[in-house]
Amino acid sequence: MAPPFDGKYVLETSENFDEFMKTLGVGIMLRKLGSTAKPTVEFSVNGDEWTFKTISTLKTTEVKFKPGQEVTETTLDGRECKTIFTVEGNKLIQKQTALKGKNATYIREFKDNELVAVSECDGVKSTRVYKRQ
Repeated sequence: MAPPFDGKYVLETSENFDEFMKTLGVGIMLRKLGSTAKPTVEFSVNGDEWTFKTISTLKTTEVKFKPGQEVTETTLDGRECKTIFTVEGNKLIQKQTALKGKNATYIREFKDNELVAVSECDGVKSTRVYKRQ
């Protein structure tokens, strides 16, 4: 399971991300910064424990998890969430239940040398494509 997931991926393209962040309730300043950032996401798998790190000029976040087990995470925009990650084939699915604010779902599909991430909140979707480093 680990080989298709491990690695670093750099953002290449982004569609509808500002609208997605707006739906989540992210303020205008953070949205502007978020829309111009080119984050790197890094996944590593060690046994049944995964690490998911997002690195940007704004902030770096890291969440450690075991698929199927709920964890608490603080998002880049500061939301506290109860999150469950699951794996379905070459997809990593992340469901965030916000303690305050809106919930979101992220489906990350790992392909040969890219990662396609579809984010959804209240029916608003954003697609971001990352290239493997």
